[in-house]
Amino acid sequence: MKSYEITVNEKVYQVSVEEIDANSFKAHQQTSSTVTPEEPPMQQKTAASTASSGTLVTAPMPGNIIKVSVQVGEAVKAGQVLCVLEAMKMENEIVAPEDGTISEVNISKGASVEAGDTLVKL
Repeated sequence: MKSYEITVNEKVYQVSVEEIDANSFKAHQQTSSTVTPEEPPMQQKTAASTASSGTLVTAPMPGNIIKVSVQVGEAVKAGQVLCVLEAMKMENEIVAPEDGTISEVNISKGASVEAGDTLVKL
């Protein structure tokens, strides 16, 4: 068994790998059943989240809402702009974290928000 330390996106992972010879590998292939790959998690989540999921979209920083792009009942896709938050003279697009339907809009154009305030609920 060999141990390795791997860094991915600045996170360090420790993994162990067992070495096997060619005969052991062939024997393993013959005895193991065929495994079908699972559907990627993103696709499973997308299918399940078309209804309201209860996901809260919160303000990442204090600022003023300069644009609201969604309404209650509107279907949104992951990455779609929900609103624009102006903070420190910069415009920050707040996007949907997942597919879903807007169940609440707690903001309006010109509103002041604090970090952590709920802007929209999916």
